[in-house]
Amino acid sequence: MRMHLFFLLLFMPGVLAATELRIATQYPDGTSTVTELRKAGERISEATEGRVSLRIHPGGTMGDDRSVHRRIRVGQLHGAMAQLGAFARDYKDSQVLNVPLAFRSLDEVDHVRAELDEEIRAGFRENGWQVFGPVDGGFAYLMSRDPVASVKDLREQDIWLPANDPASEKAAKAFEISPVVLDVGNVLTSLQTGVIDAFIAPPVAALTLQWYGRVRYITDLPLLYTWGLLAISDRHFRRLSEADQQTVREILDETFERLDRKERESNRQALQAVQNQGIELVEPDDAQREQWRHYADKATEELVKAGEVSEEMLSRMEKLLEEYRANQ
Repeated sequence: MRMHLFFLLLFMPGVLAATELRIATQYPDGTSTVTELRKAGERISEATEGRVSLRIHPGGTMGDDRSVHRRIRVGQLHGAMAQLGAFARDYKDSQVLNVPLAFRSLDEVDHVRAELDEEIRAGFRENGWQVFGPVDGGFAYLMSRDPVASVKDLREQDIWLPANDPASEKAAKAFEISPVVLDVGNVLTSLQTGVIDAFIAPPVAALTLQWYGRVRYITDLPLLYTWGLLAISDRHFRRLSEADQQTVREILDETFERLDRKERESNRQALQAVQNQGIELVEPDDAQREQWRHYADKATEELVKAGEVSEEMLSRMEKLLEEYRANQ
């Protein structure tokens, strides 16, 4: 009887799920992010003597961000490695790093992140997630088939907007553009068929997903800073023993610190690579840049009004930027 009970417990899904953390991601297989996650999984398995392991589901095989969240809720998945937009609803102030045209350089990003990264992680922990990151995603630039220097030029494009991203929707409304809303998996086909002719993305994403081959211009304006993170539901993570939780945290923290630096360099190289592929740089003049900033400020105001970012958090970031710029 005891032996039968042992085997019954052994093969119950809840018991197996407690030792295998299943992680979904839109990042394609073979990218540095997926490779590093798998290496971390191997280290975790070895350090816990097989009690904990990671199974990575890359390339969007588990569906879009909404589907992944649903699978996490029912226990089919335990977490996700994704760009911030996938988790923004779980801690809205994390979006402060993504407000349009907030940063002029990566040095400014580093100054702000040095103060806010831990607060962002704490915000997610308070809302039921164990998080690792952020991982640098680089600045997102507008890439298009026709040259875009002004906001007026922007409004003439059929531009892609990610699905299920309320903050991006509000920014698009502030810029008075009518975007084409699509899941990430449909962008390349839509570029090929002419459904869209422009997108905003970091150069490394344009290279990895092969979008760059369908555009001819990149506007020299870092429209927003992007970043990703790994989030594991507390409900699943806490099934591990305290000792194993600590081991997983230590290995993943180390992995993501290294990955953050690695992705920063990858994005720098990617920006040069897309230009080497013949994509022409479009330089807005001073008046056009001022117009972009005007609408970016308007978009930020709308995000605060809608509760997507608190005024307090925005003020903290702006103060950090003012301090940094005053010392330059």
